[in-house]
Amino acid sequence: MPLRAILWDVDDTLFDYVGADSAGLFQHLRTEGLVGGFTSAGQALDRWREITAVHWVRYSAGETDWPGQRRDRVRDFTGLELGDAEADAWFERYMVHYEAAWSLFPDAVPALDLLAGEYRHAVLSNSSFPVQDRKLRVLGVRDRFEALLCAAELGVAKPAAEAFHAACEALGLPPEEVAYVGDEPDIDARGAAEAGLFGIWLDRAGVGGRPELIRITGLDGLPALLRGDTRFGASSTFG
Repeated sequence: MPLRAILWDVDDTLFDYVGADSAGLFQHLRTEGLVGGFTSAGQALDRWREITAVHWVRYSAGETDWPGQRRDRVRDFTGLELGDAEADAWFERYMVHYEAAWSLFPDAVPALDLLAGEYRHAVLSNSSFPVQDRKLRVLGVRDRFEALLCAAELGVAKPAAEAFHAACEALGLPPEEVAYVGDEPDIDARGAAEAGLFGIWLDRAGVGGRPELIRITGLDGLPALLRGDTRFGASSTFG
């Protein structure tokens, strides 16, 4: 059965989240006078990402809500007993610097342009709708996607099959007619494949080592993969 639509992840797939997060946090720390609390900017960034990962797991498990995970990240990172309003204000100040560093990957728009006439496009993200809707609008690509679904509103996150199936239902298509492209091998590619979609791992770093997954190392490889053999891909997409 031919593919008719592509579901996209956003962060670190279309949007350079790591780059923006790194630049934004470092500038925020300089502004707040917190750089001296770490031995290096790299240590601060590593600590921020470690804390983010911990609280994302809590959020995914339903242990906290979207604002709550942000506040807890701030409290853990600063080591301060901040009230909700204080933590929100700290995070909003960080967001100013983070958003100033927003950018799409250079291969994102060319890939969307090449695939625009052949496939329908939508987004499925483990974030919240207001966050990703605004991000895509600021970056100038929101109108490329006919649907935007996010875990915060769905009540279920990738890699759960229910998340992928909800996106397919929004498109009115069965899973076997939908591809999913994302940067996480398990959350995105494996999760999509186990849900019956054509899961594709965007391995920008060239990590490899997952021969069971269909893999590309840049979005410039996506059109040929989809057009060549939508069920198996060329041998160069594996590894």
